[in-house]
Amino acid sequence: MNAENADNKNNNDSNDDPKETIRSSFWHEQAEPDNPFAAAVCRCAGFDVYGDLLGKASWIEYLYLLFQGEQPDAAQTKLLNGLAVAIANPGPRDYSVHAAMAAGAGGSTLASNLMAALAVGAGRLGGAREVCEAMGLWEQCGRDLNTWQRALEQYRNARQTVTADIWPAAQHPPGFDPRGISCPTPIRQTLTQLADNNVAIHLQWLQEHRSDMEAAAALPLAISGVAAAAFMDLGFDHQQGEMLYLLLRLPGAAAHALDQHGQSRRTFPFFRNGINLQNDPGPKRGSP
Repeated sequence: MNAENADNKNNNDSNDDPKETIRSSFWHEQAEPDNPFAAAVCRCAGFDVYGDLLGKASWIEYLYLLFQGEQPDAAQTKLLNGLAVAIANPGPRDYSVHAAMAAGAGGSTLASNLMAALAVGAGRLGGAREVCEAMGLWEQCGRDLNTWQRALEQYRNARQTVTADIWPAAQHPPGFDPRGISCPTPIRQTLTQLADNNVAIHLQWLQEHRSDMEAAAALPLAISGVAAAAFMDLGFDHQQGEMLYLLLRLPGAAAHALDQHGQSRRTFPFFRNGINLQNDPGPKRGSP
């Protein structure tokens, strides 16, 4: 990212229009002289977005700036970019992608496809809330294997009680796959690739102790656990990690939903022989 105009970061207050009423902790706008509803200058954390960043900063660098309020260094950019590639398309076996595909196959609006993916991918079963809670475990346990083993064993042995909460009670240790048999190859590949970075302290520790942690959890590591460690290495807080996990997984959901649009339900890749309609009129003339 080229920061030639980074001095703007220290001059925001002096540039503030006293009549301006829009306030944000990281965003500042100056209105067009002839239209108060249109911005003439937009600054993110002091950087002129259209005058300085556009054409010079990458999407990942700008994303980091939006959430952290400062530009990433080369190692942070590499790590966030690698994570974004790894989770961009969780694939049709993922619940959130499956939801988007079902919405697409059913002819729902495009916005509804993404809303379905967000709704299903927000929770504690491989979703963004699980990443948030896994980051909480990292804060609690640090990089101490004994503390992790005790915490994971408590999850295994605890009887979850229903409490008044937005989220249902957790049924497994966050960051691990409750339906897994062994750690899948893509997750091991992702962990190895992301850990090869001088800022990936949590990821390197996770790679070293993965087998021990899986034994304590009696479950294999999930991609949510890898993402949680990566977000910790990037300095994001729980809410930022939860939000980014939702955001970065949407491209695959969108692509799979579009792939299903306009196709017959008979070509839907799941439950093809398990859906029986009474009085099924059959395919329309000319359709597959």
